Amino acid sequence: MVLDYEAPQESHRGLIAAMLRQSYAELLRTEPACWLPEVAKWEQFDQAAFDHPDTVGACVFLSSVGGRVVGFGSFDPRGAPEFGRVGHNCIIPEYRGRGLGKLQVQEILRRMSARGIHTARVSTLSGAWHIPAQRMYVASGFRETGRRAWDSDPHQEVIEYERALDPTDAR
Repeated sequence: MVLDYEAPQESHRGLIAAMLRQSYAELLRTEPACWLPEVAKWEQFDQAAFDHPDTVGACVFLSSVGGRVVGFGSFDPRGAPEFGRVGHNCIIPEYRGRGLGKLQVQEILRRMSARGIHTARVSTLSGAWHIPAQRMYVASGFRETGRRAWDSDPHQEVIEYERALDPTDAR
């Protein structure tokens, strides 16, 4: 499957937050104390991507298959050139399991490398729901660098990963 990428400004406000709510619907329902506070952060991120197209918005892209937006990827380059952080890597539920998240990660890495960033960092949670993300990051060349407690849920840890970038990633 091939993904096409476009700037978020090519769409409408609220789409990014809506995709995150759709993607995390199960966790919002089953673990509301942990996940409902995230909704306001998603809405702020959505607004920032549209309000600041030359900064935040330049580090976000929508992914489409056959003209339908199926997800988005983002990154934070503020640690450049030493490192950049993979941000949201969201694929809506009906398109999961097709390798699209990994394609988005490759696009994020390409964009980071094109900016001269040397190392990509990413984190995900340790819970069972996050196992596909853990596997995807390892399959994308990331290695685990540490774990720390997650403030929102003492039963889960934040797993930190890192991957060196090189000029071939920019292609």
